[in-house]
Amino acid sequence: MSATDASPDDEPASEVTFKDDGDVLRPYTLVAELTYRCGLRCAYCSNPVHLQELGAELDTAMWARVFREAEELGVMQVTLTGGEPLLRHDLETLVREARAQELYTTLITSGIPLERERLVRLRDAGLDGLQLSVQDTDAATAARIAGVDALGQKAFVASWARELGIPLTVNVVLHRQNLARLPELIALGESWGAERLELAHVQYLGWALENRAALLPTAAMIAEARAEIARARERLGRRMELLAVLPDYFSEAPRACMEGWGRRYMVVAPDGRVVPCQAAHTLPGLTFESVTSRPLAWIWRESDAFARFRGEDWMPEPCRTCDRRTQDFGGCRCQAFHLTGDASATDPACSLAPQHEIVLRARAEAEGASAAPAGPPGPPATDGTPEEVAAEVTVPAARLRLRRPPVAG
Repeated sequence: MSATDASPDDEPASEVTFKDDGDVLRPYTLVAELTYRCGLRCAYCSNPVHLQELGAELDTAMWARVFREAEELGVMQVTLTGGEPLLRHDLETLVREARAQELYTTLITSGIPLERERLVRLRDAGLDGLQLSVQDTDAATAARIAGVDALGQKAFVASWARELGIPLTVNVVLHRQNLARLPELIALGESWGAERLELAHVQYLGWALENRAALLPTAAMIAEARAEIARARERLGRRMELLAVLPDYFSEAPRACMEGWGRRYMVVAPDGRVVPCQAAHTLPGLTFESVTSRPLAWIWRESDAFARFRGEDWMPEPCRTCDRRTQDFGGCRCQAFHLTGDASATDPACSLAPQHEIVLRARAEAEGASAAPAGPPGPPATDGTPEEVAAEVTVPAARLRLRRPPVAG
């Protein structure tokens, strides 16, 4: 997921489905992780690090039931993602089932494997939008990051979407290895005729946290990226919407991750577990129910895991009395846990967090890496078997080894 899906600011009023501290809440977006299988091996992959612990994928009939129950709960849009959802042979049927519930249906994909004829079938099944991921405009860097250079295939997919009248969003995950080519990435989205370009910096969880030393940019890189985005927005006007999500490691306050725990988003994993965000399964002490054993509405309204970080009762200081507590909701619970060992801690990305020093140290290490002499370029990525592969990234710090997810397929 992209971690960057943005819900509209002017969403319509809805019926009461859940009350918490006087707020009327309902889920707005269902993120349907159809599979963890994928032919790419991105160094910031959102797939779980320990895939072997997961169960079998939901079948077509179960996903159809999930879509029906989501609509009854008040969900208005569904994002079909993975892994690579194109590896589901029933994808056309799943799109048709989602649209039968009048859910706005978007597909997030690498475009691999995809042929024009299948995209026609997906459009005819009711697909409302396509989000196409791009790793880089530089083939060598794209191959090092994702394990494959597929820019040519992605260009074909973009052209097919334009020909078939499917609204196209280009998704780019930004990090220190591709930030220097931000102008080229913006120009690429423009040349492909994208309605929207989403530029989202890496969220340092899972595989991205494993590879943070190779991916985290410097403050100067972030400042230049902000300036470039501002210039592009002024130049583009209304021709292409440009959505940018800056890294919270460089912000004074954390982002409202998923608009708050269990407030607007729900994620159904390939094996049926329902979680508030894609990394929530890594938090200890929480039991996430599955749609194979519980109705979706019960999980949303009644389950202990979804209630755990709703509202403000769980918040420590300084969150509990902070003026921003209803804006950022304490930040990211998964980031808090993976950086501090405590899921209820103030997100260290916040400048007021007692453990903000963790983030400051990471930033200082990125600055130090930038100042050190560069090593020779590493070899291209291979299809090696273990999680750690002999694929090295040249950063000015030295030769840094990337840890990759294994090929899941």
